[in-house]
Amino acid sequence: MLFKRRDKPSHLERLRVAVWPRHSFARSARYFSKRVLRLTASPNAIALGFAAGAFASMTPFIGFHFLLSFVVAFLIGGNMLAAALGTAVGNPLTFPFIWAFTYKIGSLLIYGEAKTLDHGTIDRHLGGGFFEKSLDVILPLIKPMLLGSVPLGIAVGTFFYFLVFYSVRAYQRSRRAKIATRRMRFAARTQPDADADADT
Repeated sequence: MLFKRRDKPSHLERLRVAVWPRHSFARSARYFSKRVLRLTASPNAIALGFAAGAFASMTPFIGFHFLLSFVVAFLIGGNMLAAALGTAVGNPLTFPFIWAFTYKIGSLLIYGEAKTLDHGTIDRHLGGGFFEKSLDVILPLIKPMLLGSVPLGIAVGTFFYFLVFYSVRAYQRSRRAKIATRRMRFAARTQPDADADADT
């Protein structure tokens, strides 16, 4: 593959890059935003797709965020690639905050009390390994997070919809204006040559 790395990165290095970019967060953010802005679709479709990805990243189903984002994007008419990019809202830096908020919101809706997701709660439900626990033990932890992810996902998705929609619309308008200006300049340069040929 062209531009493929000579030395394949290890799993530890991939995890480190996911948490801490090689260059800087600002540069990574600019690169990511350009990928979103340059998608070839309508601003509404791109914004809906990104919102679907952001919504999916609020759920506790790590490993299924891509699939869930595609399903949501398909149902609301969003762009699939934008949905995949939108799942980046959920990352190793934001997951602890997302899980804490979803658990707090979900426990408030279920029990009428906003409970805190602390180490004691996690150890009580997941201590000894996730796959070694029965569903009856895990469900009290997952259920509030799943329920709380819905209102949080809607709020986050709505925020990113408007942010992405207006950003993409402004970018596409600017790009169309630049293309139109280039065409006009090209036409102006070729017009004298056409007039000279007509005179001869």
